[in-house]
Amino acid sequence: MRVLMAVGIALWMPASAAAQDIPIPSLLDRGTRGLFGSDKEREPGAYVSPSAADLVPDAADVGAPSLRSLQRFDPIALPVEPGKLRVPSIDLPGLPAYAPQNMPSQDMIRSRATLTLEARLTEDGESIPHGLIWRLFSAIPGLDGRPSLIASSESNIANFEVPTGSYILHVAFGRAGLVRRIDFTGVKTREVVVLDAGGLRLDALVSDGSEIDAGKLTFDIYTDAETESERNLVAGDIPASKIVRLNAGTYHVVSNYGSINALVRADIRVEAGKVTDATLQHRAALMTMKLVREPGGEALADTAWSVTTASGDIVRQSVGAFPSMVLAEGEYVLIAKNRDKVYQRIFEVQSGQNVDVEVLTSSLSEAPDALIGSGD
Repeated sequence: MRVLMAVGIALWMPASAAAQDIPIPSLLDRGTRGLFGSDKEREPGAYVSPSAADLVPDAADVGAPSLRSLQRFDPIALPVEPGKLRVPSIDLPGLPAYAPQNMPSQDMIRSRATLTLEARLTEDGESIPHGLIWRLFSAIPGLDGRPSLIASSESNIANFEVPTGSYILHVAFGRAGLVRRIDFTGVKTREVVVLDAGGLRLDALVSDGSEIDAGKLTFDIYTDAETESERNLVAGDIPASKIVRLNAGTYHVVSNYGSINALVRADIRVEAGKVTDATLQHRAALMTMKLVREPGGEALADTAWSVTTASGDIVRQSVGAFPSMVLAEGEYVLIAKNRDKVYQRIFEVQSGQNVDVEVLTSSLSEAPDALIGSGD
């Protein structure tokens, strides 16, 4: 029934439509075998042209994405609040608050060996048993321009555990000392430091050979120089019989007997590895002043004293009943003032003769008051 209706519609269509340039295949052209799947393909008509789809290459052959219809709409993330962008959360591992400092590792700081130092007075001498002070400074100066102290030791043999590098070594042995640069390679090292030093022991006597009270005797040691202004003090107020450790060389020694004008100077040479003993001679004496009414009498208290040279230069001023002072050999003028009265006497000091100088109250003087001090 449906086939007959299709044939009727085709017959009813106007002839102009059937005569178009592009033929439209009809059911009649296909026949009943085409409708029911015959094994033979229908031969094309005389006016059928190739399909345009055959001229277009396959999308997979040229690498173009295949076109497909939109299946669904993907949601678009919108900000939670208008005008503010939502920052996505990022899961990061724990990080320090500050960048790590470029500090040396413990392997660099830890020494690989020990720097051992030994000191001797001479090249072929024995090791110094005690009295040493070792100081090891960095060869690189600090912010203040001075090298920083790295390590120190007071043992006879110093063992320093320090990293590899350059150092400035200072070793002190009393007043003797040495400064030396050491380049430590990190390998176990033992170095011998030669100080080239010795000792100086000083004493003094008066010219007649009599001993001097050790409490009134001190020594000052200076470097050797042509003029006094060029000398530098090495050690001062050294008591008698004390050994002073010094670098080998010549020194200028000043012996002070008392504290006024009894002093002796000498140039003394110190030899390495030896103790040099030096005894100086003084030409002076200890004088005791007294103001008495008669020879051998009792000294008057509250007396002001002034000792001058023969030319009038003041040597010493003091206050007391019987002051004592050490004076160098020579002639002096002694002036005593008691109760607004001035007494005067000329006396002579002879080396080694410690005597009492008495001034009698009968020895009135017209000495000016400027020569009478308030004492010291």
